[in-house]
Amino acid sequence: MTKGTTTLAKFIIEEQRRAPGATGEFSALLQDVVTALKGIALMVGKGAGDGGKYGDENGGDYGCEDGGKAGAVAVQGERQRKLYLAANEFLLRSCEWGGHLSAMASEELVEVYLIPECYPRGKYLLAFDPLDGSSNIDVNISVGTIFSVLRRPDGAGTASAADFLQPGVRQICAGYAIYGPSTMVVLTFGRGVHGFTLDRELGELVLTHRDLRIPEATSEFAVNATDERFWEPPVKRYVSECLAGRTGPRESDFSMRWIASLVPEVHRILIRGGLFMYPRDTKEPARAGTLRLLYEANPMALIVEQAGGAASTGHGRILELEPTELHERIPVVLGSRKEVERIARYHEEHERGIDRPYRSPLFGTRSLFTDP
Repeated sequence: MTKGTTTLAKFIIEEQRRAPGATGEFSALLQDVVTALKGIALMVGKGAGDGGKYGDENGGDYGCEDGGKAGAVAVQGERQRKLYLAANEFLLRSCEWGGHLSAMASEELVEVYLIPECYPRGKYLLAFDPLDGSSNIDVNISVGTIFSVLRRPDGAGTASAADFLQPGVRQICAGYAIYGPSTMVVLTFGRGVHGFTLDRELGELVLTHRDLRIPEATSEFAVNATDERFWEPPVKRYVSECLAGRTGPRESDFSMRWIASLVPEVHRILIRGGLFMYPRDTKEPARAGTLRLLYEANPMALIVEQAGGAASTGHGRILELEPTELHERIPVVLGSRKEVERIARYHEEHERGIDRPYRSPLFGTRSLFTDP
């Protein structure tokens, strides 16, 4: 390690020293979280092809007989993958014993996980998505872990699901790990966003991206275009204008991306700008959105805002929403501030009845579907 290198452990201690009255309890909690993230990174990297320690040549313990999916069904109604379950267990075991937490909430668990009585209980709450994008495991696309730390409203003691139902502005820390060609941890304490890359030889996370900033404008957006027929008119309007390129009202060419994994989508935006949308649609009318508010949308919204971007449902700021249930879903639009504000304006104009009529670019004059 070269002189002057800042590890994540050192960074956390330095932040602690800037906080009046800090006891070190929060810093110790983050160290437990980081330990779990390192362990998950190792599991993701060794899912198969390691001589049988973690499985066989067909995917082994983390792949499995049905194409990588475990037999269990998650609380969200999705098929669970073995690596996903292992990541969830790793976070629970790594963070339950330190005496810093009162409870944890996970996408994997129906109810909150109360710290066992054999361990002391602290004043913090941890919410997480143990392995975001787990459907991409079989095709070796980057996946990640998202986490959020809250302070329990009534201090230490026995917690409940109601304690987690706090608006995102009350988060004291949010972050994610991305497991790709390199492992990175990106986090914010509400004073900027910083990225740390895992030095595999040292086993340490080293500060490599200080004060990440998202450009206000962008020419790149990410959305699942196959859901176009289910989108609300303001979203259709925005995407159609982008696809029209230089000949359209935006007078600029745009690029469209879609990874189907929140962590790499947000990471790309932090590194080079962009917009990510998982808007509300009519595919499942009873469901307000796709992403979960407490452990997906809120932590990512805090990170994006702290990097100079914006995060909205299309109708309001995500971080100001009052959660109503543990696994509540919402629509999400986040990234470069000017583009998020444009989409919010399109929603407002639509509600007022003054928006432009939408016409799908697939059937316009330049479409492949147009008769010659």
